[in-house]
Amino acid sequence: MFLGNYLIGLREGLEAALVVSILIAYLVKTGNRRALLPVWTGVGIAVALSVAFGLALQFLVAQENHFKIQELTGGILSIVAVGLVTWMVFWMRSAARGIKAELEGRLDSALDMGPRALTVVAFLAVGREGLETALFLWTNIAHSNGSPVLPVTGAFSGLLTAVLLGYLLYRGGLNLNLQRFFKWTGAALVVVAAGVLGYGFHDLQEADVLPGLTAVALEPWKLFEQFGTAGDWLQTFFQGIFNVTPQITWLQLIVWVAYVVPVMALFLRPAGGRPSAPAGAPSPEPAA
Repeated sequence: MFLGNYLIGLREGLEAALVVSILIAYLVKTGNRRALLPVWTGVGIAVALSVAFGLALQFLVAQENHFKIQELTGGILSIVAVGLVTWMVFWMRSAARGIKAELEGRLDSALDMGPRALTVVAFLAVGREGLETALFLWTNIAHSNGSPVLPVTGAFSGLLTAVLLGYLLYRGGLNLNLQRFFKWTGAALVVVAAGVLGYGFHDLQEADVLPGLTAVALEPWKLFEQFGTAGDWLQTFFQGIFNVTPQITWLQLIVWVAYVVPVMALFLRPAGGRPSAPAGAPSPEPAA
């Protein structure tokens, strides 16, 4: 679970770090350093709310004594998390180029309205990412086997890496192709989300909401068992990255394929090309 949660923390955290770096850089560039405090206040509130949201989920669901209600809650939240993350990766794919101008436009309006408006802009820009991250990480950690220390460590390591990359981007010390980065990390996140979605449907099966709990399609543990200790490592690796459970029901398998195939195809499809120039028209000069 370390690598899977590291990827989530890195991918989601870098989006938030990118937003913050754009806000701070614009204020510094335009000579509005006095507005930094309201912006950092909004960022701090958003981070605190996201952490509180994740802790509340863990406390409320973990304290639920009725097994079926607990599985029902976990299954529904897993499906909601996958829906939010899927929307997010597609939104970031289309908005990567225009996010800077959009945020700067909001800041210009907020500067005219006062410090509270700046706090709200920063809170909304970071809070959305934070709540999505908290929900998705919680669903991934909740379905991990054994101690949660390793998956939590992976998530925080990814977030710290994202903060470092965001700082380097702000200082101009890192030349990172953000569109390419978000494309490939988004594709990896689609695979992780497919596993979480399968977990969610399996939880609903265990809650007796959906049938087919005993209809097992695959048993990866039997394959890994043949390799002894190395097989245990392989099973842990595949479960951490792709959420491959020891037993996979037919419903899990169908849901996984029905999600990952069309979503991945749509996400990786090339952007529409420019219309071709009329015959005889001079070719445009290459952009600098």
